[in-house]
Amino acid sequence: MSSGAVGPRFVADHMLGSLARWLRMMGYDAVYDKSLDDANIAKLAREESRFILTRDKELAKESNAFLVEPDDIDKQLGAVGQKFGLKFSEGTIRCSACNGELLDLPKEEASGKVPEGALANNDKFWRCSRCQKLYWKGTHWTGIMERLRKLNLV
Repeated sequence: MSSGAVGPRFVADHMLGSLARWLRMMGYDAVYDKSLDDANIAKLAREESRFILTRDKELAKESNAFLVEPDDIDKQLGAVGQKFGLKFSEGTIRCSACNGELLDLPKEEASGKVPEGALANNDKFWRCSRCQKLYWKGTHWTGIMERLRKLNLV
Protein backbone atom coordinates (compact mmCIF):
# COMPACT_ATOMS: atom_id res chain seq x y z
CA MET A 1 0.00 0.00 0.00
CA SER A 2 2.79 2.40 0.90
CA SER A 3 5.07 3.70 -1.75
CA GLY A 4 6.91 6.07 0.54
CA ALA A 5 5.71 8.97 2.63
CA VAL A 6 4.03 11.84 0.84
CA GLY A 7 3.40 15.25 2.31
CA PRO A 8 4.35 16.52 5.74
CA ARG A 9 5.81 14.19 8.34
CA PHE A 10 4.93 14.48 12.01
CA VAL A 11 6.00 13.59 15.53
CA ALA A 12 3.19 13.67 18.10
CA ASP A 13 3.68 14.21 21.80
CA HIS A 14 2.53 11.73 24.45
CA MET A 15 -0.98 13.26 24.59
CA LEU A 16 -1.76 12.69 20.89
CA GLY A 17 -1.54 8.92 20.30
CA SER A 18 -5.01 8.66 18.75
CA LEU A 19 -4.27 11.57 16.42
CA ALA A 20 -1.04 9.87 15.29
CA ARG A 21 -2.95 6.62 14.54
CA TRP A 22 -5.51 8.52 12.43
CA LEU A 23 -2.81 10.40 10.54
CA ARG A 24 -1.18 7.04 9.73
CA MET A 25 -4.51 5.69 8.46
CA MET A 26 -4.73 8.77 6.23
CA GLY A 27 -1.31 8.00 4.74
CA TYR A 28 0.98 10.29 6.75
CA ASP A 29 4.22 9.39 8.51
CA ALA A 30 3.46 10.12 12.18
CA VAL A 31 5.91 9.10 14.90
CA TYR A 32 4.39 8.56 18.34
CA ASP A 33 6.57 7.31 21.16
CA LYS A 34 5.35 7.84 24.72
CA SER A 35 8.91 7.52 26.01
CA LEU A 36 10.12 10.67 24.21
CA ASP A 37 10.34 13.79 26.35
CA ASP A 38 9.94 17.29 24.91
CA ALA A 39 13.66 17.73 24.22
CA ASN A 40 13.85 14.45 22.30
CA ILE A 41 10.67 15.22 20.38
CA ALA A 42 12.17 18.56 19.31
CA LYS A 43 15.47 16.89 18.40
CA LEU A 44 13.75 14.17 16.34
CA ALA A 45 11.64 16.78 14.55
CA ARG A 46 14.74 18.80 13.61
CA GLU A 47 16.80 15.75 12.54
CA GLU A 48 14.00 14.22 10.42
CA SER A 49 12.29 17.41 9.18
CA ARG A 50 9.05 16.65 11.01
CA PHE A 51 6.36 18.94 12.34
CA ILE A 52 5.66 18.62 16.04
CA LEU A 53 2.04 18.08 17.03
CA THR A 54 1.59 18.91 20.70
CA ARG A 55 -0.86 19.86 23.40
CA ASP A 56 2.01 21.30 25.47
CA LYS A 57 2.23 25.10 25.28
CA GLU A 58 5.98 25.07 26.02
CA LEU A 59 6.77 22.54 23.28
CA ALA A 60 4.50 24.50 20.92
CA LYS A 61 7.06 27.34 21.07
CA GLU A 62 9.35 25.30 18.78
CA SER A 63 9.41 26.86 15.30
CA ASN A 64 8.13 23.67 13.63
CA ALA A 65 5.38 22.95 16.19
CA PHE A 66 1.61 23.14 16.00
CA LEU A 67 -0.44 23.42 19.19
CA VAL A 68 -3.39 21.02 18.97
CA GLU A 69 -5.93 22.63 21.26
CA PRO A 70 -9.11 20.50 20.92
CA ASP A 71 -9.65 17.47 23.16
CA ASP A 72 -11.96 15.72 20.68
CA ILE A 73 -10.24 13.50 18.07
CA ASP A 74 -12.48 14.70 15.23
CA LYS A 75 -11.68 18.33 16.04
CA GLN A 76 -7.97 17.48 16.36
CA LEU A 77 -7.99 15.78 12.94
CA GLY A 78 -9.90 18.69 11.44
CA ALA A 79 -7.50 21.27 12.88
CA VAL A 80 -4.36 19.42 11.76
CA GLY A 81 -5.90 18.62 8.39
CA GLN A 82 -6.75 22.25 7.78
CA LYS A 83 -3.39 23.59 9.01
CA PHE A 84 -1.32 21.24 6.82
CA GLY A 85 -3.73 20.74 3.89
CA LEU A 86 -4.04 17.00 4.55
CA LYS A 87 -6.10 14.61 2.46
CA PHE A 88 -6.56 10.85 2.73
CA SER A 89 -4.22 8.90 0.45
CA GLU A 90 -5.07 5.22 0.09
CA GLY A 91 -1.77 4.49 -1.62
CA THR A 92 0.32 5.58 1.37
CA ILE A 93 -1.63 4.27 4.37
CA ARG A 94 0.77 3.30 7.16
CA CYS A 95 0.55 0.80 9.99
CA SER A 96 -1.74 2.34 12.61
CA ALA A 97 0.18 0.49 15.34
CA CYS A 98 3.83 1.29 14.58
CA ASN A 99 3.94 3.72 11.60
CA GLY A 100 5.65 1.14 9.34
CA GLU A 101 5.00 1.06 5.61
CA LEU A 102 2.39 -1.41 4.38
CA LEU A 103 3.48 -3.85 1.70
CA ASP A 104 1.23 -5.86 -0.59
CA LEU A 105 0.60 -9.39 0.69
CA PRO A 106 -0.61 -11.99 -1.83
CA LYS A 107 -4.01 -13.42 -0.87
CA GLU A 108 -2.60 -16.93 -0.72
CA GLU A 109 -0.06 -15.79 1.90
CA ALA A 110 -2.87 -14.25 3.98
CA SER A 111 -4.69 -17.60 4.07
CA GLY A 112 -4.63 -19.06 7.56
CA LYS A 113 -3.39 -15.74 9.01
CA VAL A 114 -6.62 -13.73 8.72
CA PRO A 115 -10.23 -14.64 9.61
CA GLU A 116 -12.07 -16.79 7.04
CA GLY A 117 -14.56 -13.98 6.35
CA ALA A 118 -11.75 -11.53 5.64
CA LEU A 119 -10.17 -13.97 3.21
CA ALA A 120 -13.50 -14.66 1.47
CA ASN A 121 -14.47 -10.99 1.17
CA ASN A 122 -11.15 -9.40 0.18
CA ASP A 123 -8.65 -9.76 -2.61
CA LYS A 124 -6.10 -7.28 -1.27
CA PHE A 125 -4.07 -7.66 1.91
CA TRP A 126 -1.11 -5.81 3.34
CA ARG A 127 1.60 -6.57 5.90
CA CYS A 128 3.43 -3.99 7.95
CA SER A 129 7.09 -3.87 6.98
CA ARG A 130 8.03 -3.22 10.60
CA CYS A 131 5.73 -5.10 13.02
CA GLN A 132 4.27 -7.63 10.50
CA LYS A 133 0.64 -6.79 11.41
CA LEU A 134 -1.79 -7.76 8.63
CA TYR A 135 -4.37 -5.40 7.14
CA TRP A 136 -7.37 -5.63 4.84
CA LYS A 137 -10.47 -3.55 4.17
CA GLY A 138 -12.77 -5.04 6.80
CA THR A 139 -16.13 -3.87 8.05
CA HIS A 140 -14.41 -0.99 9.90
CA TRP A 141 -13.23 0.51 6.59
CA THR A 142 -16.61 2.09 5.86
CA GLY A 143 -16.64 3.83 9.26
CA ILE A 144 -13.11 5.14 8.78
CA MET A 145 -13.96 6.57 5.38
CA GLU A 146 -17.24 8.10 6.62
CA ARG A 147 -15.40 9.86 9.44
CA LEU A 148 -12.75 11.23 7.07
CA ARG A 149 -15.41 12.37 4.58
CA LYS A 150 -17.35 14.11 7.33
CA LEU A 151 -14.18 16.02 8.22
CA ASN A 152 -13.49 16.89 4.53
CA LEU A 153 -10.25 14.91 4.61
CA VAL A 154 -10.98 12.74 1.57
